[in-house]
Order: sequence, then structure tokens, then C-alpha cells
Amino acid sequence: MRDSAAQGMGSPCCPAFSRGDGGPEPGEKGLAYQETPELLEGVKPVPGSLEAETPNGPAPVGDPEVRLSLRRWAVVVLFSCYSLCNAFQWIQYGSINNIFVRFYGVSTFAIDWLSMCYMLTYIPLLFPVAWLLDKRGLRLIALAGSAFNCLGAWVKLGSLKPHLFPVTVLGQVICSVAQVFILGMPSRIASVWFGSHEVSTACSIAVFGNQLGIAIGFVLPPVLVPNLEDTEQLAYHISIMFFITAAVATMLFILVIIVFREKPLFPPSRAQALIQLKPPEEYSYVQSICRLLRNTNFVLLIVAYGLNTGCFYALSTLLNRMVIQNYPGEEVNAGRIGLTIVVSGMAGALLSGIWLDKTKTYKKTTLVVYIMSLGGLVAYTFTLSLGHLWVVFVTAGVLGFFMTGYLPLGFEFAAELTYPESEGTSSGLLNVSAQVFGIIFTIAQGKIIDRFGTQAGNLFLCSFLLLGTFITVFIKADLRRQQANMDGEQTKALEEVPGDSTAPVVLDESKL
Repeated sequence: MRDSAAQGMGSPCCPAFSRGDGGPEPGEKGLAYQETPELLEGVKPVPGSLEAETPNGPAPVGDPEVRLSLRRWAVVVLFSCYSLCNAFQWIQYGSINNIFVRFYGVSTFAIDWLSMCYMLTYIPLLFPVAWLLDKRGLRLIALAGSAFNCLGAWVKLGSLKPHLFPVTVLGQVICSVAQVFILGMPSRIASVWFGSHEVSTACSIAVFGNQLGIAIGFVLPPVLVPNLEDTEQLAYHISIMFFITAAVATMLFILVIIVFREKPLFPPSRAQALIQLKPPEEYSYVQSICRLLRNTNFVLLIVAYGLNTGCFYALSTLLNRMVIQNYPGEEVNAGRIGLTIVVSGMAGALLSGIWLDKTKTYKKTTLVVYIMSLGGLVAYTFTLSLGHLWVVFVTAGVLGFFMTGYLPLGFEFAAELTYPESEGTSSGLLNVSAQVFGIIFTIAQGKIIDRFGTQAGNLFLCSFLLLGTFITVFIKADLRRQQANMDGEQTKALEEVPGDSTAPVVLDESKL
């Protein structure tokens, strides 16, 4: 993080997280004596070891050692879990849209807005949250995101009567605020905690949780809340779903307080080492945004990413309505089709992350996935109305594999194009584009479906995916982060004393 004062702060509610709190924790390798800043000054771990990190503490001044921390896996998995919970709450209304319409006695469009409020809230809150991420760091953002997610889940428990629709709207809006603290985190966590050879895989794991939450949100609500006529029985089943969600969200918030740390003691890559050596006073958030918006390749990626992800948001929100219109009474299968889209997408996201780590072919991979997303949507469009559900499952799976698999690709491509700017800011701008297009596409496709049918609505989305494909062609693969890591390795090779593995490495700060 760029604010050294924020990095040195511990948690006021958990004194064990403050600097210089004692020796190594159980299960982590570290020094066998009190780890005060004075003792750590100039001390280097055994070459090749995985050292224990002191929470929120900066790397010792002048020590450019690159090391990996075992805690990185706990951090990314925990983030993935509370992102899962938040994503579940986004789609839990849309996946049984018709049931909530009858329970609350409101229009279909009103229930659609329970999903679209996630997109709307993100737009004005992105920049304040991105500023907080740069000034106060990962831990504060993680605490805020999991706290709002927990609070929103409990508020929804007060909406179990048909006349309490405004309460469920309030709970969903609170959850949508939590999403602002979540969506821009994957690439930042990957860069701050993971080495250059695993950063894309880590980003995919972080995105994986969000997609799994959407998958569960498609399949679980139709099972927990059957389509019953009796309002009291319906309220009972809805309460079960809300109670389970609130309990999970509470447990995850507690784990974030206990487990989540600001950053490892030593940078995990040369690129991160360069960023951490940059004086905090030289960083300007406003100037960073201006530089990003002057980056032509990144601006093109913003538009392309928004078109692809906006289509995914619209499809997810309106999936129940599209399936029910073609296959009446198939609420459970509508959820299963949504599950198929997202689960296949998770596989695509994970494989694309591994592929990027091995090949670093960001432009080619992004373009191929975009083209396949368009092909998948065209196939889904023309098979939805054939009357064979198994065919819809197959085409939906192909569509999800590529369309959802595109999400971490966009984050990582943006991080490469914009290095050394904050990953939180670049990811945030991508997500703003996605939310704007998501709202436009959801409203427009919904109106088209009501008037002309599902095929016309899906062809509307196909036209914008085609536009996004052409835009992607013109993005140049200016891989700045990859180049910084390569330069760091070359500097190390040139300045290391032959035969002395402990010789210090001098990083070239002119590359900042």
C-alpha cells in the first residue's frame, strides 16, 4: 500500500494485530525471539524459506528481498468466501423472481431493481472506496465489505411480511454497498500477496468466490423457497433462506477480523518491491485516475470489459424470466441453468488464470475468449426456444465457460496495461463500466423481451458483444507489470556478487 502510516496501524479491536506483537505465530516459520522493529532492521530470512509476516508492518527499510508468505492462501480464500456470500445475496431475488413478485405484491420490474441496485450503488461509491483502498489499505476495505454484507443480511430478516418490501430493499441496498468494497479487490490482493508466477491464478481464485456465490444463488433459492400459494408458508421458507445467509455472513465477518492482514512483511514480486519503495507523498489519487484515462489501451479495455460483463449481468438478472417464458413451471431448472452457466464459468476463469501465468499472452487470450463468448451467446439465443431443456443446458454451459471466464482476464490485463497504478483503481473503473452497461442492458433487454420475446432480447446483447470483440482487436499488449518483473530480475543478475547468495539487490527506482 502507498500510505506508510496506514500500513503501520494495527486493529483497534484486535490488539494482536498491531506491529511488534511478539514472536512467530503457531504454524508459521519465523524468528524465535521478540520481533521488534529494531531487531528486524537489516535481518534477512534464510534464502528460500517462507517467513512469518508481521501484520500491517512494512518491509524493513532498504531490504528489497522478495519472499512468499504462507498466509497469502488464507487471505485469498477468505476474501473469496465473503465475496461468495455477497454475490449470493445479489441474485437470490432474481433467481425466483416470480415468487417474490407474488409474495410482496410488486411488479417484475421492482424485483429486477433488487439486482440492479447493486449496479447503481457501485457507480457513485467507486471513487471514495478506491481512495480509501489506496490511503488505508486492504484490511480496512475487507472489514468494511464483510461488515456491510453481514448487516444487510440481518436487515432482510425484518422483511418477512408482504407489506415490508421497503425493508428488503433497504437490506439489499446495504449489501450493494458491501459489493463496492469487494469487486475491485481481486487483482489488488493478487498483486500484494502473490508472486509474479502465480498472480493470475490468485486473481482467478479471488473472482472464483464471486462466481460460486452467483451459482449458489441460482440453485439454492428455488430449493429453499418453493412456489407455494400460502403466504404464511412462503414467508417461513423465505425466513430459512435469510437466516442461513445472515449466519454465514456473520461467521465470515468474524474470520476477517481475526485472519485478514494488510500485507506480507516482504514484497512477493519485484514489481511490488518497486511500488513499495515509492515515497507516499509522490502518489496522487486524482493524478492516477487522470493517467489511467489518458491510457488509450486501458480506455478501450474499459469499454470492452463493460460490454461483456454488462451482458452477463443482464442475462443473470433476466434468466428466470426467459426460461419461464419458454418453459412454464420450470423454476428449479431455471436455477440449474444459471448454475450451469456460472460453474462452467468458474472452470473457465480458473483455467484462464493458469494459462496466463504460464504464457503471459494477455491480448491473444482475451480476444479468443471474447470471440467464444459471442459464439456461445449466439448458440444460446437460437436454442432457448427449441423446446429441449438439455440443449439449453449445453449451450448455457459453453456460454458461461467463456463469458464468465473473461472476468479475471479483464482484471489482469488491466493490471498489466496500467502498472504501476493502483490495481484497485483500474479494477474499479472496469467495474463502473460493467455496472453502467449492466443497468442499460438489463432494462433494455427486459423491455425487448416483454414486447418482442426472448430471442430478440438476446440478439440485442449479441450485437454489443460483437462490438466489444472489434474493440478488443485494437488494444495493444503493453505489458508494463511483466516488463517491471523482467527488469527486476535482470538488475538482480547484474548487481549480485558472484558466488555470494546473500549479496544485497539494488532496485532501480527510476522505473517507478
